[in-house]
Amino acid sequence: MAAVIRSLREADIPLLATAFATLGWPGKDTRQFRGYLDQQERDVRPVRVAWIDDHFAGYVTVAWQGYYEPFRVAGIPEIQDLNVMPEFRRQGIGSALMDAAEALIETRSRIVGLGVGLYTDYGPAQAMYVRRGYVPDARGAVYDYAPIAPGSQVRLDDDLVLMMTRDLDS
Repeated sequence: MAAVIRSLREADIPLLATAFATLGWPGKDTRQFRGYLDQQERDVRPVRVAWIDDHFAGYVTVAWQGYYEPFRVAGIPEIQDLNVMPEFRRQGIGSALMDAAEALIETRSRIVGLGVGLYTDYGPAQAMYVRRGYVPDARGAVYDYAPIAPGSQVRLDDDLVLMMTRDLDS
């Protein structure tokens, strides 16, 4: 079954918040999605939502100006906050959302960036990004979008990421 991918709508917000609350994921609540909708309306962060047979399957956002300074300075948009609901994983939803995000970015930039977490839960995403042609930006891991000094100790959580880029022309 094919996913329908479209922009985030006001009516989606309670459905998305409920889906993430059911999973026990903190922070994925109505406040966050209302913020995303506001940013989308101001052309700061487009949001694409995937649906399969009227069931919420996942979403992704594009930050035209992300938090990572090297990308911001270079004008590289960032794909951020890609999430696929567990029951829809391994069905091409993540790839379809990535296709939608990259198509948006291609209208403004030939280079796209993203950050990927470094612990086991991110393994499938890491593999997908490599298959799609993403490569590390050669600056090493960052924590909360800031460089990590050699010898530092950092917490292995969602804020420890490897930033990657892809040239959409290749």
